[in-house]
Amino acid sequence: MTQPAASPVHVAIIGTGFGGLGQAVYLQKAGIESFTIYEKGEDVGGTWRENTYPGAACDVPSHLYSYSFEPHYPWAYRYGKQAEILAYLKHVASKYGLRRHIRFGKEMTAADFDEARGLWTLRFADGSTAEANVLVSSVGQLHKPQIPKIPGAESFQGQTFHSARWRHDLDFAGKRVAVIGTGPSSVQFVPAIQPIVGHMDVYQRSPGWTVPKVDRKFNAFERFLLDKVPVLHTLDRKRIFWWFEFLGSALQRQSRFNKPATAIFRNAAQFLMSWQVKDPAMRRKLTPDYAIGCKRVLLSNEWLPALTAPNVDLVIDGIREITPTGVIANDGTHRQVDTIIYGTGFEATGFLAPMQITGRNGLSLNERWQGGAEAYMGMTVSGFPNLFILYGPNTNLGAGSIIYMLEAQAKYVTQAVQALKQKSLGWLDVKPGIIGDYNLMLRRRSKEDSVYETGCQSWYITADGRNTVSWVGYMNEYAKQVAELKLADYELQSKVSEARSVEPISVAA
Repeated sequence: MTQPAASPVHVAIIGTGFGGLGQAVYLQKAGIESFTIYEKGEDVGGTWRENTYPGAACDVPSHLYSYSFEPHYPWAYRYGKQAEILAYLKHVASKYGLRRHIRFGKEMTAADFDEARGLWTLRFADGSTAEANVLVSSVGQLHKPQIPKIPGAESFQGQTFHSARWRHDLDFAGKRVAVIGTGPSSVQFVPAIQPIVGHMDVYQRSPGWTVPKVDRKFNAFERFLLDKVPVLHTLDRKRIFWWFEFLGSALQRQSRFNKPATAIFRNAAQFLMSWQVKDPAMRRKLTPDYAIGCKRVLLSNEWLPALTAPNVDLVIDGIREITPTGVIANDGTHRQVDTIIYGTGFEATGFLAPMQITGRNGLSLNERWQGGAEAYMGMTVSGFPNLFILYGPNTNLGAGSIIYMLEAQAKYVTQAVQALKQKSLGWLDVKPGIIGDYNLMLRRRSKEDSVYETGCQSWYITADGRNTVSWVGYMNEYAKQVAELKLADYELQSKVSEARSVEPISVAA
């Protein structure tokens, strides 16, 4: 007797950054075409579409900051610039025929799980809805700008904006500018605008470990070899991967390679400081007092020279308040400015917020995560069946390529979709004990073995000092953990209903 064909499983993917596009490609590779990608913007790109500030670039070499299934791209620079990375994502979307699956201008505001039917109902800002068996969030951690609450900020009469919402219409020539924050974004845009502005005040909460960025454009001969002999590209990708794995030892205090990896970072930072900062007082301001890797390591050859330029003042006294005409530091000094730029990063620990995700029995994901976000393998949360989170809790990297992590997750999610289809399951929900044990392991390793909870303030850490953002081991270790979907880790429910609003997409373009 012929078995009936397995019914389709409809997948809704939120976001068209590296996570969303990568997930779509892996579904296609598994022969699954019944998916729709919802994107709030008008084109693909994720954080690389949103962040267009001057100097925006990646701090991971391009040969590793790319998909394994699309590695041989003609990168112009060793470290991709924003426009080039965005072009790469558009290239992938077009080459793999993903645009026919994308619904642009669709910002998801809420999603509710119907346990009886085994379906997610998605709600969008424009009032429309859709249904899907599986919901994959690929909104990432770096999409909601964080603006600190500073007394008097609303009274400022000049221009104010966050680096992720850059005002390209403004002319900075001769202006007095205040930059609040000295994280990775500031490290890139401050050197880009410093030669233009009249004066710049940079407000630093704590200094970062700054190491040289060995970046340059590939010359014509190198480009020829990489294009004509792809194995060279592949070998370079592997070299970068294992170099990052070694450097990642500096973030793991119990690793046998911790001391040599830490020494490399420290010596590189000290060399750069001695070369670029001659004033001893300035060096003291720029020298961290915390472990390397506790905060994001900064790669830049231009950052330190920009801070020591004649038209720049580095302010380390903190901010008391903002006035209509400027900024008052904690020491009482009032500095007048025309423009305030927040280089204060993103609300990384908020994850899917402000979206309202409601699971079984009316359980709210935001309420579930009030004490800190946690997920099994960073992807699934008990009480929220068929919800998968890419770049979720504790999957960020202090050293390495997040693309590698995202691909490992996309393969895992694809296995789950295949299991739902082949076994005629309605949903799978990770067991509370499984996620509990996994996160106890993460907490122990983060506190005892990693540098993330050693006392510094960073975007990896919640207000109560818990690391909910970064992975505590090696990239390769994580990939092995998620290589195989284990159905025994999940509560399984037989199939109940079909999704109605998310229709299968025709294979034909």
